[in-house]
Amino acid sequence: MARIAVGGFQHETNTFAPVQADYDAFAQGDAWPALTRGAGLFDAVAGINLPIAGFVAAARQAGHELLPLSWCSASPSAHVTEDAFERIAAMLLEDIAEARPEAVYLDLHGAMVSEHFADGEGTLLSRVREAVAPETPIVASLDLHANISAEMCQAASALTAYRSYPHIDMGETGARAAQLVDNILQAGGAAANHHRAIDFLIPINAQCTMREPAGGLYRRLAELEAAPGVWRLSFAMGFPPADIPICGPTVYGCGTDAAAVRRAVDSLADEIEAAEGEFTEQLYSPDEAVQLAMANSEAGPFIIADTQDNPGAGGNSDTVGMLEALLRGGAEGAVLAILYDPEVAEAAHRAGEGHRLSASLGAKSGQPGHRPFEGKFRVERLGDGRFTATGPMWRGARMKLGPMARLLVEDKRADVRVLVASRKFQAADQAPFRHLGVEPVEQKILVLKSSVHFRADFQPIAANIITAIAPGPNLADTRKFPYRNLRPGLRIKPHGPRVLKPEAGTGGGYCSYAD
Repeated sequence: MARIAVGGFQHETNTFAPVQADYDAFAQGDAWPALTRGAGLFDAVAGINLPIAGFVAAARQAGHELLPLSWCSASPSAHVTEDAFERIAAMLLEDIAEARPEAVYLDLHGAMVSEHFADGEGTLLSRVREAVAPETPIVASLDLHANISAEMCQAASALTAYRSYPHIDMGETGARAAQLVDNILQAGGAAANHHRAIDFLIPINAQCTMREPAGGLYRRLAELEAAPGVWRLSFAMGFPPADIPICGPTVYGCGTDAAAVRRAVDSLADEIEAAEGEFTEQLYSPDEAVQLAMANSEAGPFIIADTQDNPGAGGNSDTVGMLEALLRGGAEGAVLAILYDPEVAEAAHRAGEGHRLSASLGAKSGQPGHRPFEGKFRVERLGDGRFTATGPMWRGARMKLGPMARLLVEDKRADVRVLVASRKFQAADQAPFRHLGVEPVEQKILVLKSSVHFRADFQPIAANIITAIAPGPNLADTRKFPYRNLRPGLRIKPHGPRVLKPEAGTGGGYCSYAD
């Protein structure tokens, strides 16, 4: 059995988002535990659907001695500040040096961009590689949205990514990482890996594995990795709101037989490229979405994904475009969640349940052209924001969202409620609704600030689901991002235009494209 150092550093960076991730964002945590270092780490993540929790359970069962490092996560946002990156990286490296482990496991995201490094995980893994003996296994788990780089593949002995979006298999991915550590140790430290970039971006909403073609491609992945000499395959679909050269999907494989790994990677990549035109998603304007919902909301909740303000993809969860559309359209029995506005949540608690207040709701993140909704509200229910998530993805997470409120918008045109929180949280679990006295299945219309993760808990109760393109920085149409730094030749959407070579571009301005 081996002494394995265990830690993690997670961030998904939307380089177009309005707010950066500073050190406090990691120290406070988001939906996951706050920054934890040392002895309390394993207890902090126990029972939560996280890769590190899955790794710890599997590695302990295998009899390994686990050495806690540090683990942290911050809500998806703009760049990780240089200060935050260097302080957290230093913690990991200091503790690895002290632990002198026989193997290292890191729970990473794979789409971290800092102020000073376009490839956060590549930089971190390279530093870890320099800090340990050349033969020491380094294994990392990655998010399905990872932008995998050559530097990451060179520094790590093996990588493994989630296989579901919604990410219901995070704990399972950690367990796969534990098996990879065992594979490498049993092979005497020898491992072969191969990766191949896919030459088109896949919009976030089209990456859902509960739909095709993604679902079928992951089933095919499982078949291909059964080949002798192949340990694991991963298909990371990339994170399009990252304006960096490595942005985009990648197929990665590892094992004992380099030729077999290459064949498996290339076979899956060929099948992904053949399915390029199938990665599509129908999008609606806010007003179109509301009208469809009103016409089809009698059979059960009609769900509208407010995808562009998804806090799980860098949105600030505070735009009010869908709220205004609900009111314009005369929506009945509608609930919008979860809107991030600590000021209004505090005002509601001061007012008390049953009382009225006037407030400027939302749009506090300072995005150009976004203004708060000025209105009057009745405070129907208050909560302290402390509850345990119950859905397939967030299960076990012990939430601390600060003061929360259920507000009825006092507007004669419509019957609309807004769930407000003091911390950002993607509306991908039914527990916060019940925390504020709302039973989701009983609502006619649910507007959720989420892109795909909500489907794990809400699709079973939904009569219908559509996606609306209200304001927010997580653009559903990748052609609308003002990219500057994508690699030449990459198509910015399936069958879309390609990024031109720099000399054919715009001299340092936005990317230019050729059909």
